Amino acid sequence: MLKNLLNLLFPKLCNGCNSLLLKNEAIICSTCRHGLPLTQHHNLKDNYTTNKFYGIIPVEFSASMLFFHKEGIVQNLIHNLKYRKHQEIGTFLGNWYAEDLKEIAKKHDFSEIIPVPLHKKRLQERGYNQVTTFCEALSKNLHINYNDKLLFRNLYSKTQTKKNKEQRNEVAKSLFDVTFTEADYDKHFLLVDDVITSGATLEACAKALLKIPNAKISIVTIAYTDS
Repeated sequence: MLKNLLNLLFPKLCNGCNSLLLKNEAIICSTCRHGLPLTQHHNLKDNYTTNKFYGIIPVEFSASMLFFHKEGIVQNLIHNLKYRKHQEIGTFLGNWYAEDLKEIAKKHDFSEIIPVPLHKKRLQERGYNQVTTFCEALSKNLHINYNDKLLFRNLYSKTQTKKNKEQRNEVAKSLFDVTFTEADYDKHFLLVDDVITSGATLEACAKALLKIPNAKISIVTIAYTDS
């Protein structure tokens, strides 16, 4: 009875379209679930995400789960995950995408999952890193260690969403660094972010990780956008 009362007072809404969720629905409604724009990048060697880094950094594998469109379902999901504390979205998407990545993970033998880090000040402001639950779900399902200590952000900067590509590239150059030991040599790192736009942030993170002797880099993001 208490559960029914709470549902009446605080109805569960779809994180994609804000409609009421039915009894058998969770996180997003069935309509949004079936309407998610899946990229199928994991099945395409020459995909949009991979092409972002061609000739810039050596990437073993890269893929994005979803296409990001303005005013679309994915934008709403990312916004709710990033700014409204709906971290269950990351778990939901991570569990889903892990199924697509199981054979990829076996083929490439990833050593560790590395999230794109937030600066300590940003982490305190937001209270969490928006990619944490997505990474943890991948880690659990793919049996790959999750390491959020190796890569760190050494400069605090305001959001880059309103910067153009050149501005983002310039800011990203000195944002990231690594603290590593000999135990980190020869590892294959799966670098993870929420959305890839220009690729500048992920490029900077990858270059920091490549300071580690014989390191290899692969990249996965929740969403891909050209905007």
